[in-house]
Amino acid sequence: MEFMTSLQNGLDELKPSLFELLSEQQLASLVPPSLRYLLALATHRHPRYLLRILNSFDEVYAVLMLLVERHFLRTYQGGFTENFYGLKRERVLRVKGGEVPRAQIGAASQVREALKLRQFDIWKNLAVMVGLPYIKRKLDESYDIHAPQATILGPAFQGQTLPPNATLRQRFMHYYKWFLRNIYPSVNAAYYFSLLAFNLAYLFDGSKYHSPFLWLIGTRLRRLGAADYHAIEQANQPKPSSDSIARSNHPISIFSPQQFSQAILPGLLSSLRFALPASIFALKFLEWWHASDFARQLSKKATEGIELPPPIISGLQQSHEKESGPTNYPESKVHRDSDGEQSASRKTSPGPPLDAHSLLPIFTVPSPEPSQTENCPICLNPIVTPTAAQTGYVFCYTCIYKWVDGSHPRQAAFMEGGAGEEGWAEQEGSRKGKWESGQGRCAVTGRRILGGTEGLRRIMV
Repeated sequence: MEFMTSLQNGLDELKPSLFELLSEQQLASLVPPSLRYLLALATHRHPRYLLRILNSFDEVYAVLMLLVERHFLRTYQGGFTENFYGLKRERVLRVKGGEVPRAQIGAASQVREALKLRQFDIWKNLAVMVGLPYIKRKLDESYDIHAPQATILGPAFQGQTLPPNATLRQRFMHYYKWFLRNIYPSVNAAYYFSLLAFNLAYLFDGSKYHSPFLWLIGTRLRRLGAADYHAIEQANQPKPSSDSIARSNHPISIFSPQQFSQAILPGLLSSLRFALPASIFALKFLEWWHASDFARQLSKKATEGIELPPPIISGLQQSHEKESGPTNYPESKVHRDSDGEQSASRKTSPGPPLDAHSLLPIFTVPSPEPSQTENCPICLNPIVTPTAAQTGYVFCYTCIYKWVDGSHPRQAAFMEGGAGEEGWAEQEGSRKGKWESGQGRCAVTGRRILGGTEGLRRIMV
C-alpha cells in the first residue's frame, strides 16, 4: 500500500492517496446511522418530543449537515470528515496540465488564495456533499418499499395501475413507481460503475478527480499544507470590529442574535473537530471494555460481597399468617405411606418463583422425579405427543399448550382457591391478584417462554 502511494504521488506531496479518500468516505457514511441509532435510543425514553424528529431523520440530518458543511467549507476549505483526515477542497486551474508546481513551492499563499473556493463553488460542493446523498437515500428507501411489491404481487397490487380519473398526485406516484421499477436499477448501476472508473483512474494517476461529481463541479481534494494551516489559524482568531470597539463599554448579552451568529455558533460548529475524534475514542474504548475479560472480572469482584435480601411481598404475608401460621410457605411436605402413617423423611422444598415486576408468586408444578421422567409434570400421566419448552422440560402437547395459553384446568382450579398438589398454599378463596397462574411461562420453572405457544417444539421419539 505504501509503495502504491509513493508511486502515484511522485513529487506532488499534496495529492492524497486513494486509500485516504476511501477512508474518509467510509467515516462519512458511518455518521448518519450512528446518529439515527442514538436518536432511536433517546426516543424510547422521550417519545413525545423525539418521535417526530426520528420519523423525519433524513430531512433533519440534511439541514444540520448543510449548516455544518457550509461552516467547514468557509473556514477550513474542506468538509467535516475531510478536515479530520487533513484534506481540503480547491478549484482546478484552467491551465495546461492543471498544475503549477513552481508557484506552489515559491508562492504557496498566493496559489492558495487563487484556488480558494468561492461562494458559488461552496454551494456547488454542498449540493454534492449534502443534496446528492439525501436524494440517494430517499431513492433507495422508495425502491425497497415499492419495487418488491410489483415484482412479487403484480402491478395490480395496491392500486399500481393508473385509475381513469387520476389526480395529479396519483399520476406523479404512478410514474415515480414506474421509474423505480424500470429505470432506477440501471441508474444505480451506472452510478457505482462511474465511481469505480474514476477511482481506478485516480489510483493510476490518470485523473485528478476520484469522483465524477467532483469532475462536474471542477473541484478536487488535496492535503492541507503549511499555508493552509497558517490561514486557518488566522481565520480562527477573533477579529475586533468597529461596532465591537464602539460598544466595548456596554455589555452584550449572549442571547443577542448578532452575538450568537458571530461568536457562539461558529465556536460550536468548530468544536465538532474535537468531538469527532473523542467520540471515536469513546466508541473504541466501550468496544474493548465489553469484549475484554477485565470488565467481567471487575464486575464479578464488585458483586461478590453483596448479599441481596429476599423480596417482601406486601399483603401476601399477612393473609398467609392468618390461614397457615407464621410461615409463608411450608418448608416441608409430609409424606404418608400405604398404612396412613407419616414417614420419617421430610423433603424440603423451596417456595414458588416470583415475578420480577409484580413480585407475585407464580403457580408451578413440581419437577418430575428421576424415576418418573416418562410422565408429564402437569397431568402426571405418560407423555402423549412429547413437546419441549425452551427450558428443556418435556410435557404432553395438549397440557403445555393449554398451560402457556392459560386455559389448563389445573390453573383454573388453583386460581379459584383450590389447594392443589404443590403445597404452595392451603384451601382459600380466589387467588386473583395474589398469584400468577403461570400463563405464558414454563409449568415447572416459571420462566417466560419467548413467543408463547409458538415457542413450543415437538420432539420426534
